[in-house]
Amino acid sequence: MSYETTNPYTGEVLKTFPTATDAEITRAIEDADKAFQSWKETSFEKRATVMRKAAELLRKDVDAFAKLLTLEMGKVTAEAKAEVELSAAIFEYYADHAEEQLKPEKLPVADLAEGDAVLVHEPLGVLLAVEPWNFPYYQVARIIAPQLSAGNTILLKHAGIVPQSAQACEKLMLDAGLPKGAFTNLFPTHEQVEAIIAHPLVRGVALTGSEGAGAVVAAAAGKALKKSTLELGGADAFVVLADADLDKTVEWAVFGRHWNGGQVCVSSKRMIIADEIYDEFLERYTKGVAALKAGDPFDPNTTLAPLSSQSAAEDVKKRIRDAVELGAKATEVGPKVPDQGNFVQPTILTEMSKDNPARKWEFFGPVSMLFRAKDEEDAVRIANDSPFGLGGSVFTSNPQHGAEVAKKISTGMVFVNHPTMVKADLPFGGIRNSGYGRELLGLGIKEFVNHKLIDVVDIDAEF
Repeated sequence: MSYETTNPYTGEVLKTFPTATDAEITRAIEDADKAFQSWKETSFEKRATVMRKAAELLRKDVDAFAKLLTLEMGKVTAEAKAEVELSAAIFEYYADHAEEQLKPEKLPVADLAEGDAVLVHEPLGVLLAVEPWNFPYYQVARIIAPQLSAGNTILLKHAGIVPQSAQACEKLMLDAGLPKGAFTNLFPTHEQVEAIIAHPLVRGVALTGSEGAGAVVAAAAGKALKKSTLELGGADAFVVLADADLDKTVEWAVFGRHWNGGQVCVSSKRMIIADEIYDEFLERYTKGVAALKAGDPFDPNTTLAPLSSQSAAEDVKKRIRDAVELGAKATEVGPKVPDQGNFVQPTILTEMSKDNPARKWEFFGPVSMLFRAKDEEDAVRIANDSPFGLGGSVFTSNPQHGAEVAKKISTGMVFVNHPTMVKADLPFGGIRNSGYGRELLGLGIKEFVNHKLIDVVDIDAEF
């Protein structure tokens, strides 16, 4: 595979990078293990100092970090700056909470003969993080902040189209005071990734990416008997009940589907609307989407970004054509997008019959699927009729009832009256084809630690 920076708006190839040699990878693994031997003994206080410094540096140089996101994957400037701030907040969160989350737990054993039992949480060692291009800093921060705070060390294999962002992540941590070798960016081939997973010094792998990539990595990890976590695709349901406030709901719907150019695992891809308000919602939503402005992502007036690459744009366009051939109706919305850049015309898909397989696809771009629900029960049925189970939302003027509906939706995260929310203190992860494991919060930091029992049994007994 290749590692190169290509401007998604101009198409200009700005910089290319060679893939790593086998010797470089072996040395990086050995250096990571050497760093682990001392880092695992480093106090939480000193680890926290590094995390806080990383947050400080991100905020200090927010413009430079944000510019790189726009340059490499086309993120509009405001969203790029928001990603930098979110990443900083994650580092701060674990600086503040890691020690408490991993403190030894005294077990309330039922019988004194069982001894004085304590559960301790110890780091596993060297981990591999395989990360995607759509959030080049945030995706990295949400794995390295908790796992470095836990005492693990990490090798990064980032997406091929964001190599400079990957290098910026490594430099950030070194500048923050992390020991050399504790976090290293690599540019490996696919074959080398499998070899890294199989290496005896590597203890686990975390991947965020496609279903196909997840299947390959999970198989390699399973073969090597290594722990893995996967955050894969999503086709989140955006359920609108009959009593929803349409002004707010439509505004959230336009944002929820089109932020980051629609290239978000937890964006609102399937909008399920109560029959009574379907026509009005469709009319308002179409107007909202049409008001988006596609253009240069460096232009502060731009609200719809180009897709990250030409191949990504072509893939979305092909999926739209395939869905139409299978019976869907595609309506292009808004002014014609620029010829320059990897743009896809915002499109609304309707008339998706029950036997149309496209209704179960993930469209990774500005494409909305709208479904008319006969009633609330039908809305829940449609929401759960998906191979994915990452996020979702319910909109209603009765939040308590919305929470009851949310309980019926089979997914990893559901928000009431909000399309999605990504915060350091909220867990992230899904079920079924959306993967397994959780990131962030205390759940995330405990994914790659050894939950070891220490039981002091010192009693007189007859054997």
